[in-house]
Amino acid sequence: MTNTLTQLKPDLFQTRTDSPFPGLTTHAYLWTGGANGNVLFYSTASDAEFDAIAELGGVADQYLSHLDEAGPMLGRIAGRFGSRLHAPAAESAEISRHAAIDVPLSVREVDVNGVEVIPTPGHSPGSCCFFVHGAAGARYLFTGDTLFPTERGTWSTFLPPGRGDADAMRSSIAVLADLQPDVVIPSAFAGPTAVHAVDGESWSRIVAQAMASVPVDASAGR
Repeated sequence: MTNTLTQLKPDLFQTRTDSPFPGLTTHAYLWTGGANGNVLFYSTASDAEFDAIAELGGVADQYLSHLDEAGPMLGRIAGRFGSRLHAPAAESAEISRHAAIDVPLSVREVDVNGVEVIPTPGHSPGSCCFFVHGAAGARYLFTGDTLFPTERGTWSTFLPPGRGDADAMRSSIAVLADLQPDVVIPSAFAGPTAVHAVDGESWSRIVAQAMASVPVDASAGR
């Protein structure tokens, strides 16, 4: 596999493919438009592209959307680039097993990097989405595992048994419905790509499909 990044936009790069489970794919994304330096959304699966990331200026800040993205690579990323870790405060016990959280996330705000942090519990108690204004005014929405495309081409949610919260998920999707993204990028996904260009009509359809996938029983997933 290549050890170079895939350029998606003038200021957005995608890391190599990782498949943690059959039929499920993940990437990390380097955004070079952060006010205080480059931002890495999600996490890499290996250090194979560290040199390519370094050539683009390294990583000043890494953002995790939820605990499932935490792993041994967090420490290696911080060790190589001196990056600060932004991650959900509600999941600090699990994430801190791998690396210390420098910036706990708990409220909706636009931070010093120009990243709008949007708490979206449901998939996990601390799940967050991230909204940024990218090159040429394009708006990128990183949805973590809150909503994602399936192999059928539709969009869905997932409530892990014993952890997911259907009521919280519905509320979180309603919050996302009010946004106007141009590009939507989940963490894990099925199908050919995670990166989807959207307009108002297609975003409304995605939100409706995700909402319809939430179990009616509020206790489902718990």
